[in-house]
Amino acid sequence: MAEFGENKSSPPVAGWKAASGGAGMSLETHGEEPVSNGNCSGSDTARRVQSESSCESPTWESAGSDSATRPIPRRSSLIKDGSRAGRERKKTVSFSSSLSEKKISSAADCIHSMVEGSELKKVRPNSRVYQRYYLLDAGLQALCWEPSKKESDKARISLASIREVRTGRNTETFRTSGVYEQISEDCAFSIIYGEMYESLDLVANSAEVANIWVTGLRYLMQYGKHALDMLASSQNSLRLGWLEQLFCSATDKHDTEEGICLQSAVKLIQNVNPGVSSIKVEHRFKELQRLREKMYGLTLDNGSGVNDYSEIKRPIGRNEQVTKQEFIEVFHDFCTRPEIYFLLVQFSSNKEFLDTKDLMRFLEAEQGMAQVSEETSLKVIQSHEPSEEGRLQGYLSLDGFTSYLTSEECRLFDREHDTVCQDMSQPLSHYYINSSHNTYLIEDQYRGPSDISGYIRALKMGCRCVEVDVWDGPDEEPVVCTGHTLSPPLALRCVLEAIGKFAFVASEYPLIVCIENHCSPQQQKVMMQHLLRTLGDKLYIDSADEEESYLPSPHALRHRILLKGKKLEPGWEGGDGEVSEEDEGAEMCQKMKAADSGGSAPGGSEKDVVQKSVSFTAVTQCNPPHFPPKRFQLLKELSDLVTLCHSIRFIDFPTSSKSQKPWELCSFHESLAVRLVAESPGDFVNHNKHFLSRVYPNPMRIDSSNMNPQDLWKCGCQIVSMNFQTAGLMMDLNTAWFQQNGNCGYVLRPAIMRQEVSYFSADTRDTVPGVAPQLLHVKVISGQNLPKPRGSGTKGDVVDPYVFVEIHGIPADCTERRTRTILQNGDNPIFDESFEFQINLPELAMVRFVVLDDDFIVDEFIGQYAIPLECLQPGYRHVPLQSLTGEDLPHAKLFVHVALTNRRGGGKPHKRGLSVRKARKRRDYTALRDLGVRAVDEVFKMAAPLLREATDLKENMQNSVAVFRELCGVSAVANLMQCVLALGSRAAGPDGTPLLLFDLRDHYPTLEPQGTLPDVLRRVVSTYEMMVQASRAVIELSDGIYDKILHIQTTAMEFHEKLQSLAAKEGLKGRKVSRALESFSWNITILKGQADLLKRAKAEVQENMKQVHDAALTGNLSKEGVGVRRVRSQTRRGQDDKPTPSVRGTTV
Repeated sequence: MAEFGENKSSPPVAGWKAASGGAGMSLETHGEEPVSNGNCSGSDTARRVQSESSCESPTWESAGSDSATRPIPRRSSLIKDGSRAGRERKKTVSFSSSLSEKKISSAADCIHSMVEGSELKKVRPNSRVYQRYYLLDAGLQALCWEPSKKESDKARISLASIREVRTGRNTETFRTSGVYEQISEDCAFSIIYGEMYESLDLVANSAEVANIWVTGLRYLMQYGKHALDMLASSQNSLRLGWLEQLFCSATDKHDTEEGICLQSAVKLIQNVNPGVSSIKVEHRFKELQRLREKMYGLTLDNGSGVNDYSEIKRPIGRNEQVTKQEFIEVFHDFCTRPEIYFLLVQFSSNKEFLDTKDLMRFLEAEQGMAQVSEETSLKVIQSHEPSEEGRLQGYLSLDGFTSYLTSEECRLFDREHDTVCQDMSQPLSHYYINSSHNTYLIEDQYRGPSDISGYIRALKMGCRCVEVDVWDGPDEEPVVCTGHTLSPPLALRCVLEAIGKFAFVASEYPLIVCIENHCSPQQQKVMMQHLLRTLGDKLYIDSADEEESYLPSPHALRHRILLKGKKLEPGWEGGDGEVSEEDEGAEMCQKMKAADSGGSAPGGSEKDVVQKSVSFTAVTQCNPPHFPPKRFQLLKELSDLVTLCHSIRFIDFPTSSKSQKPWELCSFHESLAVRLVAESPGDFVNHNKHFLSRVYPNPMRIDSSNMNPQDLWKCGCQIVSMNFQTAGLMMDLNTAWFQQNGNCGYVLRPAIMRQEVSYFSADTRDTVPGVAPQLLHVKVISGQNLPKPRGSGTKGDVVDPYVFVEIHGIPADCTERRTRTILQNGDNPIFDESFEFQINLPELAMVRFVVLDDDFIVDEFIGQYAIPLECLQPGYRHVPLQSLTGEDLPHAKLFVHVALTNRRGGGKPHKRGLSVRKARKRRDYTALRDLGVRAVDEVFKMAAPLLREATDLKENMQNSVAVFRELCGVSAVANLMQCVLALGSRAAGPDGTPLLLFDLRDHYPTLEPQGTLPDVLRRVVSTYEMMVQASRAVIELSDGIYDKILHIQTTAMEFHEKLQSLAAKEGLKGRKVSRALESFSWNITILKGQADLLKRAKAEVQENMKQVHDAALTGNLSKEGVGVRRVRSQTRRGQDDKPTPSVRGTTV
């Protein structure tokens, strides 16, 4: 719960006005001593533990009149160390609320806490930070603080003078402060007051304390002197009325007039919050019953029973009744989420519910949904509002809003990706393919059992490449097993029957069956018969087209099975022939034998042999052995079945570039592939533009552990074979990655890896040429129903959770951040921490949330969820957690806020180019490289001024939007719709009429003053005009520049085929030729990338203008005019829209 300082009694409503005369008059005056700047950092909050205010009185009216004479809480002097408790704890640890604490769920709760007061840090323009104790006076007329050098009657701000309460670090004082980076965005807020729009910039000790002050102050601003009457009359009647009906509906013939039976009350609460433990609910009811009995003078032998659960285990008798008041209080404890309440009041104009317009504004501005109308809001209300009154009036209460946010409609994964949404007509080599290694094994590689279920499970999971290692079996029947191991074999016939039955259950796209053939010619004939009889027409046996430069597309190969294996030489006219044998398990066999003979004791166990064999792994990882390939006789009829996936041996990239055919495929040992990634990342990427590459795990992974698929995907390897039977991080990434295209087993690779001429290095640790970085903003708000780790018994049912947010992708993107630990709370831990990540190659990035239990010995795994970046939905979302083996954890979720932007927020204004003119002087322009080939260099030189102009257009527009966003007082995460809606709350005159209105009749809405404006609003108008001017320039000039850049790119590409001969004529040799080819690819990539960015900037301007238009209508900031109609922005589909296929990139 919130941190308010010491426990104090609550002043009653009746006594506030009487006490208000001295509320701020007796404050002691002290010199302002600055607190260390580090004390306002977000992480420092976790070091401090403050005692909390008493919240025993459920309503204001229940407080006794004798407490009216008690003084308002005070603080004696400045606290120099920033903490009253003085208890040092681990840097990442914080306490959360226990079940007995009252949760914030109304404005009354917020104002109650503000009257008691709390310690806040004040940030001054000189970057000094002062710790003060802030509180509302008892008459709710002013904000006071102590200590202060000011006179006591001046150490206050009249609530009537407050113009705006702004969240985050979004004032000039915060932005120019030297402690900006140390301040948590979620703990900061500002009070804008007075005729001159002065700001009081404050930092709370927790995000919840900041939310309490923001919510309470906005409520008081809304209702002013009528706030007391509103508090006394409302008391959230919509929710209370529903709870009373819910309580009455549970009564039966066994219940008395006093209430309902305990079991019925528990079931009612579990129906609303299914994840809560029935034992905890019963325990809470019994706590209240003991308190009730004490009030009637009854003394129980069991005392308080806070930690005694023995009473719960006794049978529940009919005399154990739950009263209505007890039910409502316990319901409040277990079904109220303060973080959702604070979100609700942000959009409800300080009401205790959302009406259709409020909800519409939330869906558009925050959730990024398009095609929203009041009818859309009504559908949401009818689906999720539990009270009949709310459904009839079109109101969404706190419980209905909670239901909506936890529903499938607000899941993090974008439902567009539930079906195939990528272009499936490109060559097979342009896709990542979900692949399994030794599919028949269900445990380790050496002694583990084999089972048909391995194939069935993998195919149902969307796997599109399975392995079948075939050996001679008894009775002339081939078997499937790993040679040289102790794993039991499977009959080939049974394996093929399972493949034929389940091949296209999860996906219609082609299935690759990797045949590793170790059979004699006699059993090869049996194998061929099984293949033809079992798979029949599904087998693709058409010969490859010699004139084609690429393989067919997945769309063209739907419902077909491709065999991958050895093939006789092209044009082979004879019968059977000899080919080299593939034996990926030979290395493991030799190492196991070496370990067995290299010192194993006569009585040594099998486990000892395996452990000794693993000791060789470190050597083989660096230097994979090269065993001479064996030769064997291959049946010609079997060879003819292999058409598009002919296995060949990899020699080097120059050889492959000259002689490899598109239908030929190389298999890479994991260690070799990793070495090639490190030594020749660019060559590996170019190789994979035309040819399929398969990477299989190091054979010494006897425990069936997995390699990191991202290490191979980043250089374009299409087939990365995974041990599906082994759960963990690597399999989590693989499973999540292939969810993004309807789990069809194929994912289109990034455009920069598919384009014929492009520059990309797999090991880049910087921005990618031609790709605009994106900023991912993630706020981890809370968790729900986090179970204790499986098998954990050291702490009983206690969970101390914290969250890691991991980014997986190219090396430049890989990073992780963690929240603080919340002690002893797995039910609803509040984290409220924000993180920002720069994503340099968004198409290859993944986000993974990992929840761990903080323990002294080892942190234990609670749950995880991985998702491709392109599948993220913006806004407030719930993340379903999964177990270590990939199953969903019942009711376990994280509540997060996600946003993607194209620029960083924060920092001093002069560092972020607030002036367009100044920004241009320091602007970094992407430079083209000289090849040393005169004719080509002359072409590229023509592009230099165009690239500068394109960069200026794009940057000027984005800088002007950033300035407008700042003046609107919103964070860098906010879109223009949120900017305009925030502007509407402050651009109101004394009588409530708007001082600014938008004229929407033009394509570019104009912002017109409605009278004399204060300086701050005049700056807003001038900044908006600059933004419109920069946006208009993008619209009017971008197409011409775009066409010219593409024309230069086309002209330069005419030199591509003859570039080497031109380099030779210029006298370039050896490495200089290679460098010229690389520079050519770099320049083409820059031209294509900058043209695409300019086109995207134009689309961004169009979207911005639509958002301004719609926000002006939603916020009642539009002038009445002819032809004004709503233009829906297209950031997201509406709730009822059906997904439509989208194409991700094209090949150049």
